[in-house]
Formats: sequence, structure tokens, C-alpha cells
Amino acid sequence: MGLYHRLRLLFSASVMNFPPYWARASANRFQCWRFSNVSEQDARTQAEGAVQAIAARFKNVKHLPAHLSYGYSDRPLREQILREFHNPNGERIAVITRNIPGCHVLNTARGLFIDIDFPEAPKVSWMKRWLAPAGSMPAGEASHESSVLAKAEVWARSHPGWGWRAYRTKAGLRLLATHDVFDPKADIVQKAFNALGADPLYQKLCLAQDSFRARLTPKPWRCGLHPMTTGWPWENSAAESRFMNWKEEYERASASFSTCRFVKSLGVATVHPELQPLVEVHDEATRIDQPLPLA
Repeated sequence: MGLYHRLRLLFSASVMNFPPYWARASANRFQCWRFSNVSEQDARTQAEGAVQAIAARFKNVKHLPAHLSYGYSDRPLREQILREFHNPNGERIAVITRNIPGCHVLNTARGLFIDIDFPEAPKVSWMKRWLAPAGSMPAGEASHESSVLAKAEVWARSHPGWGWRAYRTKAGLRLLATHDVFDPKADIVQKAFNALGADPLYQKLCLAQDSFRARLTPKPWRCGLHPMTTGWPWENSAAESRFMNWKEEYERASASFSTCRFVKSLGVATVHPELQPLVEVHDEATRIDQPLPLA
């Protein structure tokens, strides 16, 4: 690790890009959100200035250019912070947020999570599903899982001192490096992403948010519910009330599912002191030890 990344790592625990204040402003047919680390009023001032500038610029334009929209990794995510974690020095090392669909997500300043999605499996006939042993994994998924675990083992052998915890998710595998902490922008992180086949959108989001990320609770549609429809911050008390009703339904439905299942440890078994409480929070919230369907 270069000197720049060593110095940055010393001061990166509170860098995570999750502004606490957001505001929306409208002008004519335009609306936009802006954020602030200072205050809600500062966010509102920025939003009003931005939307007025947009409205003036495109006043006589019938069709808006595509670059006005933004994607998964162009700016901080507008997510409510539910819980914060700090190290003994008072630095923020992780936050749990609620994402747009309504799931809880663990965001870590330096805890390296890697998400690997398996290729979409071909449809299997009802006859093959019926004949398959109860609880068995489809052959294609088993092959993909073995392949990723083999890559993680090769990485651990070729990088002495590394340790991984591997988890099975509904759509793939999740790896957590447990032996050390990492700067999300470090070269070694990018090399690990590439070597292990990290999801490209996940890689972009880690860079944009200056943190790593792991979903803790099930996706609503996998529990038979629609996603959250009232985005935070709530527009008014009625919107907040609708959210609270949805939240109660979601908590009841998601109680019958796990988010991931522990598979195995690879490499060294040592867990970095900063990561130990986060591993415990992750494993408890995702229900890794409960025999529940993944969602």
C-alpha cells in the first residue's frame, strides 16, 4: 500500500459519503434533491438554487437531455441513517442505513465486503425441481459457488495473512475480508474486486460512497411485499405514516427469511479489532445461523 493510501486510511474512518440533510425543490416541470452536511436549510438553499438554474436553462426545451438524470453511483445515496458505529477514538467506522426499497444496509468505512452475483440460472422444469432432493442446490449454482470459493482460496494463498468469511446470498456470494481494514480507493481493493468478480455496479458505488456495503435485511419483493414507496426524508406526516404502516408489514414478512448464510472461513482466522463488532452485527442481522429461505 502506497504512502498516500496509508495516510488516507488513518483519517478515513469518518469519510463515508452519507450526508444527513436532504431537501427537494421544484420549479415549473423540474424538481431536484440536494444534500448538505451542515443543515437542512443549507440543503434546501442548494436545492432551490439548483432547480431554478435548471428551469432557466431548459425553459424552452421540450425534451430533456439524458445527462440530467443520474444513475447508481453519480452522487451520495439519499438514505436515512439508522445507526452509527464509532471506534475508541470516536471516529465513525460504519453506519446502518435504509435503502430506497426499504432494506437495512451496513456501510463500512474500511471493512472490505465484496458482492459476487451468479449468472442468471436457466429455467428448470417442474419435474426436475420435484425430483431434486429437499434443500439441494441447483447444479449451476453449486458450480458457481465452488468457482468463487476457489478464487478466494487462491487469493488467500497468494496474499499471505489474508482471511475471508464467505456467505451465500440469494443471488450469489458475499465475501468479507476479516484480517485488516482497507481504503475503498486502494489499488489492492480494486485488484481483489477484479480477481473475485465483484459486481460492477457495486464497485462503482463503493467508490462514490467512499465505503463498502452489505445488505442486512431481505428484499421486500422476495418476501411478498412491494418496495417502500415513500422516500426519505418524508414529505409530510401523511407520507411518514404510510412508511410506518409499510415498515410494520415489512418487519412481519421479513422475519421468515434470512439475508445470507455462512459458508466457510478462508485463510487466516484472525479478525481485526475494528471489524469484530461489525461482523457480529452483520451475522445477527442477516440471520446466518437460522434455517430460513434466503431473500
